[in-house]
Amino acid sequence: SLGAWDRVPAEEISDLREARVLDGGSPFALTFDVGGADRLGVLIPNHLIRRALFDVVEGQAGVILMAGRRVASCAVQGAAPRGRVVLDDGTTIRARLIVAADSRFSGVRDQLGVGVEMNRLGRSMMVCRMRHDQAHGHVATEWFDHRQTVALLPVADAQERVSSVVLTLAAPAIADLMRLSPDAFAVEMERRLKGRLTGLELVSERCAYPLATTWSRRFAGEGFALIGDAAVGMHPVTAHGFNLGLRGQDVLAKVLKSARGGDIGSERLLARYERDHRLASWPLYQGTNALVRLFTQETPPARLARGAALRAGQATAPFKRVVKRMLTV
Repeated sequence: SLGAWDRVPAEEISDLREARVLDGGSPFALTFDVGGADRLGVLIPNHLIRRALFDVVEGQAGVILMAGRRVASCAVQGAAPRGRVVLDDGTTIRARLIVAADSRFSGVRDQLGVGVEMNRLGRSMMVCRMRHDQAHGHVATEWFDHRQTVALLPVADAQERVSSVVLTLAAPAIADLMRLSPDAFAVEMERRLKGRLTGLELVSERCAYPLATTWSRRFAGEGFALIGDAAVGMHPVTAHGFNLGLRGQDVLAKVLKSARGGDIGSERLLARYERDHRLASWPLYQGTNALVRLFTQETPPARLARGAALRAGQATAPFKRVVKRMLTV
């Protein structure tokens, strides 16, 4: 509605026409295709989304962007305006509502006294772009191999031969990969992919992120609200975190508009946002965590359960419809 989509270059938008889930060395794949639609979804580099959003925000009346500043302290107390934010240069801002949107390791959340359930997984995720011999055909692959998880995501490219490679491993193993030369890294990735892609060439920087999931014990209170990863930090395996963050922002905005000039920091008003967003987030958060546990355990019973789950999913049309709806809505 703000026009951010129109600011994303069309040539950078990659259609997702099929998704596959693989387990270990099994040739069986749980597949999701477009059915009667033109695509399952799209893949866009995050920095382009951020740039588009900043561009549209800069043009909004009543918005002041203060880039390059850091929140030194914040608190909610006393009469309205309850919020008090002190920046690192000493600037003090008073506000009727403080919204924490500063990552799953949110410092604002901590200063507001909101507890969080945090699970540091001891694993890291590495992301890079690689060129390869095979055309990707706009198919995304999620491969739960033994002791590693690999996602191959199609990138917009005239020859369809560039993919975003997402590799999840124990943190020390990712650190070792980050230190390899580009040529040695390509050789190692070809070995890890076991021939699924050949002729690999690194065509971007490598970025690594420590994995942790978070669930805030409160999403809102008198004079404050949490959105995005500050509210719920999802495991990236199902790719729902970003969309869930957008949903929370949208719900909060609608709740605030409904105040119609009244107190936007009212705990009673903000309770509507918290109730709605928790109901939408909890099943996704718990379901994703259960999926990660199932597909990363290496015990024989877990491996049998994975194979059975994939085959059951492939044979169950309602299940596939639900997953496709989650991808496309």
